[in-house]
Amino acid sequence: VDYVDEMLDGLCAAHPKYFVQPEKRVIARAGGAVPGKVGIVTGGGSGHLPVFTGYIGSGLLDAAAIGDVFASPSAEQMAGAMRRANSGVGVLRLYGNYGGDVMNFDMAGEMAEMEHAIRSTSVVLTDDIASAPPADAAKRRGVAGMVFAFKIAGAAAAAGLDLAAVTAVTQRAADAVRTMGVALSACTVPAVGKPTFSVGEDEMEIGMGIHGEPGVRRGRLQRGDQSAAFHFAAL
Repeated sequence: VDYVDEMLDGLCAAHPKYFVQPEKRVIARAGGAVPGKVGIVTGGGSGHLPVFTGYIGSGLLDAAAIGDVFASPSAEQMAGAMRRANSGVGVLRLYGNYGGDVMNFDMAGEMAEMEHAIRSTSVVLTDDIASAPPADAAKRRGVAGMVFAFKIAGAAAAAGLDLAAVTAVTQRAADAVRTMGVALSACTVPAVGKPTFSVGEDEMEIGMGIHGEPGVRRGRLQRGDQSAAFHFAAL
Protein backbone atom coordinates (compact mmCIF):
# COMPACT_ATOMS: atom_id res chain seq x y z
CA VAL A 1 0.00 0.00 0.00
CA ASP A 2 2.86 2.38 0.88
CA TYR A 3 5.14 1.27 -1.95
CA VAL A 4 5.36 4.64 -3.73
CA ASP A 5 5.86 6.79 -0.63
CA GLU A 6 8.47 4.44 0.83
CA MET A 7 10.31 4.39 -2.50
CA LEU A 8 10.43 8.20 -2.69
CA ASP A 9 11.43 8.55 0.97
CA GLY A 10 14.24 6.06 0.39
CA LEU A 11 15.42 7.85 -2.73
CA CYS A 12 15.75 11.18 -0.94
CA ALA A 13 17.34 9.58 2.13
CA ALA A 14 19.91 7.73 0.03
CA HIS A 15 20.76 10.68 -2.23
CA PRO A 16 20.12 13.92 -0.29
CA LYS A 17 22.65 15.88 -2.35
CA TYR A 18 20.60 15.22 -5.50
CA PHE A 19 16.94 14.88 -4.53
CA VAL A 20 14.48 16.55 -2.17
CA GLN A 21 10.76 16.05 -1.63
CA PRO A 22 9.35 19.56 -1.03
CA GLU A 23 5.82 18.19 -0.81
CA LYS A 24 4.22 14.78 -0.99
CA ARG A 25 5.04 12.99 -4.24
CA VAL A 26 6.97 15.88 -5.74
CA ILE A 27 10.68 15.18 -6.25
CA ALA A 28 13.03 18.01 -7.21
CA ARG A 29 16.69 18.91 -7.54
CA ALA A 30 18.25 19.47 -4.16
CA GLY A 31 19.66 22.83 -5.24
CA GLY A 32 16.30 24.23 -6.24
CA ALA A 33 15.47 26.25 -9.34
CA VAL A 34 18.48 27.67 -11.17
CA PRO A 35 18.20 31.47 -11.51
CA GLY A 36 17.57 32.55 -15.10
CA LYS A 37 17.10 28.99 -16.38
CA VAL A 38 13.90 27.59 -17.90
CA GLY A 39 12.49 24.89 -15.62
CA ILE A 40 11.82 21.40 -16.99
CA VAL A 41 9.18 19.28 -15.25
CA THR A 42 7.65 15.90 -15.94
CA GLY A 43 5.38 13.47 -14.18
CA GLY A 44 3.57 10.18 -14.38
CA GLY A 45 2.75 6.98 -12.59
CA SER A 46 5.23 4.92 -10.62
CA GLY A 47 6.57 1.58 -11.81
CA HIS A 48 8.61 2.90 -14.75
CA LEU A 49 11.90 3.42 -12.92
CA PRO A 50 14.27 5.09 -13.54
CA VAL A 51 11.63 7.29 -15.21
CA PHE A 52 10.74 9.78 -13.89
CA THR A 53 12.81 10.61 -10.82
CA GLY A 54 16.02 9.15 -12.20
CA TYR A 55 16.31 11.94 -14.76
CA ILE A 56 16.24 14.83 -12.32
CA GLY A 57 19.59 16.59 -12.18
CA SER A 58 21.96 19.07 -13.76
CA GLY A 59 21.33 19.36 -17.49
CA LEU A 60 18.16 17.29 -17.21
CA LEU A 61 14.89 17.72 -15.28
CA ASP A 62 14.25 20.08 -12.39
CA ALA A 63 11.23 18.36 -10.82
CA ALA A 64 8.73 15.55 -11.26
CA ALA A 65 5.28 14.72 -9.95
CA ILE A 66 4.85 11.06 -9.05
CA GLY A 67 1.58 9.13 -9.02
CA ASP A 68 0.57 5.69 -7.80
CA VAL A 69 1.67 2.62 -9.73
CA PHE A 70 0.66 3.20 -13.36
CA ALA A 71 -1.58 6.11 -12.31
CA SER A 72 -1.30 9.81 -13.09
CA PRO A 73 -0.26 12.26 -10.37
CA SER A 74 -2.81 14.89 -9.46
CA ALA A 75 -2.92 18.36 -11.00
CA GLU A 76 -1.96 19.76 -7.58
CA GLN A 77 1.19 17.62 -7.48
CA MET A 78 2.09 18.66 -11.01
CA ALA A 79 1.58 22.31 -10.13
CA GLY A 80 3.81 21.75 -7.11
CA ALA A 81 6.57 20.43 -9.37
CA MET A 82 6.18 23.50 -11.57
CA ARG A 83 6.51 25.83 -8.59
CA ARG A 84 9.66 24.05 -7.49
CA ALA A 85 11.21 24.31 -10.98
CA ASN A 86 10.26 27.93 -11.61
CA SER A 87 13.00 30.57 -11.52
CA GLY A 88 10.86 33.26 -13.12
CA VAL A 89 11.60 32.64 -16.81
CA GLY A 90 9.04 29.91 -17.48
CA VAL A 91 8.59 26.15 -17.22
CA LEU A 92 8.35 23.42 -19.87
CA ARG A 93 5.96 20.57 -19.08
CA LEU A 94 7.44 17.49 -20.79
CA TYR A 95 5.61 14.18 -20.49
CA GLY A 96 4.06 11.19 -22.26
CA ASN A 97 0.79 11.00 -24.14
CA TYR A 98 -1.53 9.48 -21.54
CA GLY A 99 -5.07 10.72 -20.91
CA GLY A 100 -4.68 11.43 -17.19
CA ASP A 101 -1.27 13.03 -17.56
CA VAL A 102 -2.43 15.30 -20.38
CA MET A 103 -5.56 16.39 -18.53
CA ASN A 104 -3.82 16.98 -15.21
CA PHE A 105 -0.79 18.75 -16.68
CA ASP A 106 -3.11 21.09 -18.61
CA MET A 107 -4.93 21.86 -15.37
CA ALA A 108 -1.63 22.30 -13.54
CA GLY A 109 -0.45 24.79 -16.14
CA GLU A 110 -3.61 26.84 -15.67
CA MET A 111 -3.30 26.67 -11.88
CA ALA A 112 0.36 27.71 -11.90
CA GLU A 113 -0.36 30.65 -14.19
CA MET A 114 -3.38 31.92 -12.29
CA GLU A 115 -2.01 31.42 -8.78
CA HIS A 116 1.71 32.07 -9.24
CA ALA A 117 2.03 33.81 -12.64
CA ILE A 118 4.20 30.94 -13.95
CA ARG A 119 4.43 30.89 -17.75
CA SER A 120 4.56 27.38 -19.18
CA THR A 121 4.48 25.37 -22.38
CA SER A 122 4.01 21.68 -23.14
CA VAL A 123 5.70 19.02 -25.26
CA VAL A 124 3.98 15.62 -25.30
CA LEU A 125 5.86 12.48 -26.38
CA THR A 126 4.21 10.09 -28.86
CA ASP A 127 7.10 7.77 -29.73
CA ASP A 128 5.66 4.25 -29.17
CA ILE A 129 4.98 2.89 -32.65
CA ALA A 130 3.28 -0.23 -31.27
CA SER A 131 0.47 1.75 -29.65
CA ALA A 132 -1.08 3.15 -32.85
CA PRO A 133 -0.55 2.94 -36.64
CA PRO A 134 1.04 5.79 -38.65
CA ALA A 135 -2.39 7.17 -39.58
CA ASP A 136 -3.10 7.71 -35.87
CA ALA A 137 0.40 8.73 -34.83
CA ALA A 138 -0.96 11.48 -32.57
CA LYS A 139 -2.54 8.76 -30.40
CA ARG A 140 0.76 6.99 -29.76
CA ARG A 141 2.04 6.82 -26.22
CA GLY A 142 5.26 8.23 -24.87
CA VAL A 143 7.76 5.63 -23.65
CA ALA A 144 11.56 5.48 -23.88
CA GLY A 145 11.62 8.44 -26.25
CA MET A 146 11.02 10.65 -23.23
CA VAL A 147 14.60 10.07 -22.10
CA PHE A 148 16.02 11.68 -25.25
CA ALA A 149 13.62 14.59 -24.89
CA PHE A 150 14.58 15.04 -21.23
CA LYS A 151 18.25 15.32 -22.15
CA ILE A 152 17.73 17.67 -25.09
CA ALA A 153 15.35 19.93 -23.17
CA GLY A 154 17.66 19.99 -20.18
CA ALA A 155 20.69 20.83 -22.30
CA ALA A 156 18.84 23.61 -24.11
CA ALA A 157 17.69 25.12 -20.82
CA ALA A 158 21.17 24.84 -19.30
CA ALA A 159 22.59 26.64 -22.35
CA GLY A 160 20.40 29.64 -21.54
CA LEU A 161 17.75 29.37 -24.27
CA ASP A 162 14.45 31.06 -23.46
CA LEU A 163 11.16 29.21 -22.97
CA ALA A 164 10.08 29.46 -26.61
CA ALA A 165 13.42 28.18 -27.89
CA VAL A 166 13.64 25.34 -25.35
CA THR A 167 10.11 24.29 -26.30
CA ALA A 168 10.86 24.42 -30.04
CA VAL A 169 14.03 22.33 -29.89
CA THR A 170 12.37 19.80 -27.57
CA GLN A 171 9.33 19.50 -29.85
CA ARG A 172 11.62 18.93 -32.82
CA ALA A 173 13.36 16.13 -30.93
CA ALA A 174 10.06 14.60 -29.82
CA ASP A 175 8.77 14.59 -33.40
CA ALA A 176 11.86 12.68 -34.55
CA VAL A 177 11.82 9.89 -31.94
CA ARG A 178 10.31 6.42 -32.52
CA THR A 179 10.49 3.47 -30.14
CA MET A 180 9.35 -0.16 -29.95
CA GLY A 181 9.23 -2.03 -26.66
CA VAL A 182 10.58 -5.59 -26.51
CA ALA A 183 10.34 -7.64 -23.33
CA LEU A 184 11.70 -11.01 -22.20
CA SER A 185 9.26 -11.34 -19.32
CA ALA A 186 5.89 -9.98 -18.25
CA CYS A 187 5.16 -7.18 -15.80
CA THR A 188 3.97 -7.91 -12.26
CA VAL A 189 1.76 -5.16 -10.85
CA PRO A 190 2.31 -5.03 -7.05
CA ALA A 191 -1.41 -4.99 -6.28
CA VAL A 192 -1.94 -8.13 -8.38
CA GLY A 193 1.15 -10.05 -7.32
CA LYS A 194 1.56 -12.19 -10.41
CA PRO A 195 2.70 -11.68 -14.01
CA THR A 196 0.16 -10.26 -16.44
CA PHE A 197 1.01 -13.01 -18.95
CA SER A 198 3.80 -15.52 -19.59
CA VAL A 199 6.62 -15.52 -22.13
CA GLY A 200 8.60 -18.63 -23.09
CA GLU A 201 12.33 -18.77 -22.41
CA ASP A 202 13.05 -18.66 -26.14
CA GLU A 203 10.47 -15.96 -26.89
CA MET A 204 10.12 -12.21 -26.64
CA GLU A 205 7.05 -9.99 -26.38
CA ILE A 206 7.22 -7.38 -29.15
CA GLY A 207 5.47 -4.08 -28.58
CA MET A 208 4.79 -4.62 -24.87
CA GLY A 209 3.08 -1.59 -23.35
CA ILE A 210 4.61 0.64 -20.69
CA HIS A 211 2.06 -0.60 -18.15
CA GLY A 212 2.76 -4.24 -18.92
CA GLU A 213 0.12 -4.62 -21.60
CA PRO A 214 0.70 -7.56 -24.00
CA GLY A 215 2.49 -6.58 -27.17
CA VAL A 216 1.42 -6.66 -30.78
CA ARG A 217 2.97 -10.07 -31.37
CA ARG A 218 5.19 -12.71 -29.80
CA GLY A 219 8.20 -14.12 -31.58
CA ARG A 220 11.41 -16.04 -31.20
CA LEU A 221 14.38 -14.31 -29.64
CA GLN A 222 16.17 -12.03 -32.09
CA ARG A 223 19.11 -9.69 -32.01
CA GLY A 224 18.26 -6.02 -31.50
CA ASP A 225 19.13 -5.06 -35.08
CA GLN A 226 16.94 -7.84 -36.48
CA SER A 227 13.97 -6.79 -34.38
CA ALA A 228 14.41 -3.13 -35.30
CA ALA A 229 14.64 -3.90 -39.01
CA PHE A 230 11.51 -6.05 -38.89
CA HIS A 231 9.44 -3.21 -37.42
CA PHE A 232 10.89 -0.38 -39.47
CA ALA A 233 7.77 -0.35 -41.68
CA ALA A 234 5.66 0.61 -38.66
CA LEU A 235 7.35 4.01 -38.39
